[in-house]
Amino acid sequence: MQDGTDDSNLLGSPAPANNGATLEIASPTSPLSAAPTTPGLGSGAAPGLGATNGSGSVATSPDSSSSAPATPAILGENALHVEISDALSEKEKVKFTVHTRTTLPGFAKKDNNVVRQHEEFVWLHDRIEENEEYAGYIIPPCPPRPDFDASREKLQRLGEGEGNMTKEEFKKMKSELEAEYLATFKKTVAMHEVFLRRLASHPVFRIDQHLKVFLEYDQDLCAKPRKKMAIFGGFVKSLGKTTDEILLSATVRDVNDFFENELQFLTEYHGHLREAASRTEKMTQRHKDVGDSHQKISNALTQLSTTEKGNAETFVAKTAEVFERIKNLETRVASDQDLKLGDTLRYYQRDSDAAKALLIRRLRCLAAYETANRNLEKARSKNKDVHAAEAAQAEACEKFESMSACGKEELISFRNRRVAAFKKSLVELSELEIKHAKTQYEYLRQSLLALKEIA
Repeated sequence: MQDGTDDSNLLGSPAPANNGATLEIASPTSPLSAAPTTPGLGSGAAPGLGATNGSGSVATSPDSSSSAPATPAILGENALHVEISDALSEKEKVKFTVHTRTTLPGFAKKDNNVVRQHEEFVWLHDRIEENEEYAGYIIPPCPPRPDFDASREKLQRLGEGEGNMTKEEFKKMKSELEAEYLATFKKTVAMHEVFLRRLASHPVFRIDQHLKVFLEYDQDLCAKPRKKMAIFGGFVKSLGKTTDEILLSATVRDVNDFFENELQFLTEYHGHLREAASRTEKMTQRHKDVGDSHQKISNALTQLSTTEKGNAETFVAKTAEVFERIKNLETRVASDQDLKLGDTLRYYQRDSDAAKALLIRRLRCLAAYETANRNLEKARSKNKDVHAAEAAQAEACEKFESMSACGKEELISFRNRRVAAFKKSLVELSELEIKHAKTQYEYLRQSLLALKEIA
């Protein structure tokens, strides 16, 4: 079923710039392509964590730099608009402020804010996934858990090694690590909003009672972080699902060519997405490696310039500046590739898993229908409990046909949605690649002319 959400709009539109003390996320549909700002070091934070609220946490706030606040669009009848208007990153968790505006009946407030943590998003996803009434729908994938460990570790090492660097080197590295940390943070916020918007725009999920509780209940939903045993249990459950998938695929023959072809396609498609995401990650890492090499050359030339005099000093210092600027350009290319291509591949890798889960649920329903048919035949042959067997068979048939009709509509919608998203992302990536290439060419041309004048 068409859920009305254009994921491509949620995975990479530009974010507003921020010149204030906090990081601005006017709407986290945007931060994925923003060049992260790097505010000064807060007194209560670990080195380089950016703007803080005085308790060692990173805050984001709605855009306040414009002279007049934007007027919210007027909602139509039975509308439900959800966004993450604010986010706060603390040491062990991220708190998301979920802003809801609605004209749906049943909501106590038409405009409401609640604070949620990642575990509560997982709770909502699990409640919807466990609901048998939604077996024929593609359940939007759960947003990935916030993971800032790598960035925090780098920032910690930077703080420990501050005494071995010059002031300029420390400031430059701190700025780069802040940008990396904040880019990851913004992506995390965006992915959580994608999940909510998919639910809010779906004609069935939007009226789910668990979603209503998530958006309206202003207390903790008691969704605790998963412990080691729970994580192990989740692994066992995942292994069981994989085994179930293999067993059903081998023992249940799908008479509908559409669903059989879709399952085969999605299995291959998911593998291609995983491979493409891995290669994209390697490609972006190579760009970062090239940028790091340029930075090392720039640092060496900067040190060399201090030993030279006159034109030689100016020439070497200018050359160091050129390499540093090229490094920044390479980093920007890597960031855009990861955003426009890598994030899209990873998201649809999870979404294709959700689509395949729908097909497995349908196969399980088909197996139950076939079992009901066999039980009915046995009951008739023995002339015992025929009425109960007929009722069970009719119920299984109705459930299977309903799931098939709904599932077909969902899978067609998924196909259209992913094609539109990839088209948008690839077009935007191509435009950015051309823009960066032109910028780099023009900068190198002007730099060569400047170096010739110095020489």
